[in-house]
Amino acid sequence: MNAVPFWVEAIVAMLLVASGLFVVVAALGFLRLPGFFLRMHPPALTYTVGSWCVALAGTLYFSMLEGRLALHPLLVPVFLAITVPVTTLLLARVALFRATAGIWNYGEGT
Repeated sequence: MNAVPFWVEAIVAMLLVASGLFVVVAALGFLRLPGFFLRMHPPALTYTVGSWCVALAGTLYFSMLEGRLALHPLLVPVFLAITVPVTTLLLARVALFRATAGIWNYGEGT
């Protein structure tokens, strides 16, 4: 088993901490923003960026550990980058339909 250099572990740790900070920012966006439509966009972006940080950390760590390029951790954020905008759009369309039909009050402006 190969040893991973300290500088690699430090970079991996910084990427993982950055990912945690992005998730905290997303949670604060849920708490601070007033309405449903405003709450959709920032968490989707920050979760995607946070997942990229985790994937880059995994790619770097496992590439150094195995002595070859390990690209399999990058599959998760690629799929997230494809699916998150689609699901966000679908949620927005459903919410807009429900808001215009008067089915649900989303608390806009409160």
